[in-house]
Amino acid sequence: MNDDIGLPISHWRRLWLYGVGALVLLFLIVPSLIIVPMSFSGSTLLQFPPESWSLRWYEAYFQSIEWRDATVVSLKAAVLTTVFATPIGTAAAYALNSGALRLAGFINVVLTASLIIPVILIGIGTFFLYARLGLNNTLTGLVLAHTVQAVPLVVLTVLSGFRSYDMNQERVARSLGAGRFAAFWQVTMPQIRFSIVSGALFAFITSFDEVVVSLFISGGETTTLTRRMFSALRDQIDPTIAAISTCLIVLSIVLLSAAQLFGRRR
Repeated sequence: MNDDIGLPISHWRRLWLYGVGALVLLFLIVPSLIIVPMSFSGSTLLQFPPESWSLRWYEAYFQSIEWRDATVVSLKAAVLTTVFATPIGTAAAYALNSGALRLAGFINVVLTASLIIPVILIGIGTFFLYARLGLNNTLTGLVLAHTVQAVPLVVLTVLSGFRSYDMNQERVARSLGAGRFAAFWQVTMPQIRFSIVSGALFAFITSFDEVVVSLFISGGETTTLTRRMFSALRDQIDPTIAAISTCLIVLSIVLLSAAQLFGRRR
C-alpha cells in the first residue's frame, strides 16, 4: 500500500494552497522580471530575450525633455499628495482610534470600500466633476484626486500603529496639565511616528504610480509619467518604456521596503 494514502487531508490541502500561492506569485513577479532585461536591449524593438545589450534606452529617457517634464510632474504631484494626505489621514486615524466619532464604524467601512471600488469609476466621476469645476489638466486637480485616493491608505496604516498604543497615556498627560496638542506631540506622536512615515510612503507610491485617474484628468503641461508611458505604448513602442518601468520597479521596491521597515518598528 502506498504510504501517501495515510497522510492526513490537511497535509494535501496545505500543499495545494502552497502550490496555488506559488503560481499567483509567479504570475505577479515574472512580467516584472521580464521587463528588466528588455530594458537593456540594444534593439529598437521590445524583445525577450535581447539579442544585444545596451544602456541607450536609459540614456534616451534621462535626456528626453518630454520624459523629464512628465517625471517632474509626477514627482510634484506625489510630494504634494504626501504632504496633504499624511496629516489628514493621521488626524482621521487619531479620531477613529480615540472614539471621538460616533460614526467610526461607518467611516471605517467607507474607507475600506474606497480601496475596492474600480478605479476607472473614480476616474470617470472625477473627470465629469472636474469638467464643471475647471480642474481638468491642472496640477491642483491632480493632487486633489490623488490625495483622496491616498488618504484611506494613510488612515489604515496609522490605525495599525495605534493598536499597540494605549490612549490612557495621553489622557494621563492631559490630566497633569498638558494641552491636547502638547500631549499628542510629546506622548502619542513618538509612539506612532513609524506608522505615519509608513503611511506617507504609501501615499507617495500611490500618487507616483497612479495611471487610471491620471488618464482622465491630466494632460498638456500636467501629463504625468504614467500617462506619458501609456501614450507611448500606443504611439511608439520601444525599449524606453522598459527602461522607465525598470526604474519604477526599483523605486517601488525601495519605498515599499522602507514602509515595511518603518511599519515593523512601530
